[in-house]
Amino acid sequence: MRTTALAVGILLLATAVGCAGNPQQQAAADADGGYTAPASIYSVMDPTSLVYTDVAAGAAPSDNPWRWTGFLFHPLGVALDYGLNRPIYTLTSKMPYLFGYTSEDSMLDSQRR
Repeated sequence: MRTTALAVGILLLATAVGCAGNPQQQAAADADGGYTAPASIYSVMDPTSLVYTDVAAGAAPSDNPWRWTGFLFHPLGVALDYGLNRPIYTLTSKMPYLFGYTSEDSMLDSQRR
């Protein structure tokens, strides 16, 4: 029972923190009293929406506190991709029958830059 209560409490806390708004955005919305248009009028489910708009260009640099962490750890991710992930793909592509390397894996691997 105690474990269940702890799990439910953690889920509620995660939900409350995830739904919390940015105080700067809320203050700006209250001061203007107006509507701020989104970066795109197209649905995010539209596969061609990125053709029409650059969503990253419409986002504020401080809209997410984890953005700078992502910038700092990006070189580490690239190093892991080149040092670990790509050699594994190369190894498995040599013996597809043994590792289950499919044509979809081959297509994804060929699209890498």
